[in-house]
Amino acid sequence: MNMKAIIVDDEIKSIKSLQLIINEYCPQVQIAGTAISAVEGIALVNKEKPDVIFLDVEMPGGNGFDMLEGIQDKDFEVIFTTAYNHYAIQAIKASAIDYILKPIDIEELVKAIKKVEESIENREDRHKKYDILMDNIRNPSHGKLAIPTSSGIEYIDIKEIIYIEAERSYCTIFFPGKKKLMVSKSLSDIEDLLKEKAFFRVHKSYLVNLEHVKKYVKLKGHVEMTDGSQVLVSRRKKDEFENVMNKYIK
Repeated sequence: MNMKAIIVDDEIKSIKSLQLIINEYCPQVQIAGTAISAVEGIALVNKEKPDVIFLDVEMPGGNGFDMLEGIQDKDFEVIFTTAYNHYAIQAIKASAIDYILKPIDIEELVKAIKKVEESIENREDRHKKYDILMDNIRNPSHGKLAIPTSSGIEYIDIKEIIYIEAERSYCTIFFPGKKKLMVSKSLSDIEDLLKEKAFFRVHKSYLVNLEHVKKYVKLKGHVEMTDGSQVLVSRRKKDEFENVMNKYIK
C-alpha cells in the first residue's frame, strides 16, 4: 500500500533523519512535504491531504495536540514522535494511536507504519480516536481507553471498568450490569495503559479498579467488587494492597 506522508517537527535534523530512514526502509511511504511548526503543519495538511502525519509532540508556539485541534477534517493517521517518555505518552497509548521515541529506532518505525496500514485497511474511526486523545490530555484523571477488538476498536469509559481478568494471551474486562468484553491484549499491556489511573494488580491474573472495591475480606484473601464479584488477592500483594487502598480512600 502506497501512502502519502508529511513530517511536522521543529528540528530540521530530526526531519532529515526521519526522511532518510523512511526512504530506505519504508519505500511505500512517500514524503509529500515537511513543516517546522503547528501553523505550518495545518496548512500543509490542508494542501496535501496526507494518509499519515509524523508529528512531533513538543514544538514552540503550539505542540502536536494543538495542531490536531486546529484541523477540522482529521482524515489521516498519526504517528507521534517525541524525545520524551512523559505524561502525554499514556494519553497517546490509551487512544490507540502510535508513537515512536527519538532517536528513531528503525524496527519501531517499521512496526508503526505497519499498524497505520492495517488501520487504513480496516477503515478505523479516526475522529473517535482523536476525540479520546484530546479528552485524555485535558482530563488525565478520567479519560477513555481505546481497545482493539476482532471487530474494530472498542471505546471504554475507564471509570466503568470494575476489574480485568487475564486468560492466557487474552483478557476479559468486566463492567456494571454483568457486561464483559474479551480483548486480545495481555494483562500487563492493559496495566501499562492504566498505570496513571486508580488501578491495582492484586494478583497475577487480576487488575482491579480501586473505585469499585467494596470490601476487603482479609481472612479469605479476596476483595468484593461493586458488582458482587470476589477477586483473589495474592499473599505477596496483601500488604501492598492495604497500603494503596488506605492512601486512595484518604
